[in-house]
Amino acid sequence: MPRIPAIEPAQANLFTRFVYWMTKRSVGRVIVPVKVTAHHPGLLRGVGQMEQAQAAAHSIPETLKELASIKAAMMVGCPF
Repeated sequence: MPRIPAIEPAQANLFTRFVYWMTKRSVGRVIVPVKVTAHHPGLLRGVGQMEQAQAAAHSIPETLKELASIKAAMMVGCPF
């Protein structure tokens, strides 16, 4: 449970609702880190751009990117 309260879709602006929709479309639900990051729209936009750039990178194979993502999630105890 985060120390900062999450922003729910009813409280969110149009940009944040779009980000929630994209997250739900790709992950299956709106995850808490996105809801907490939504407090700062500039940071939310920057994190989204960074994740899109990493996903679009073709310098390494897709399977290696997935393995690295799983390993990093395991190291920090990520539940999803």
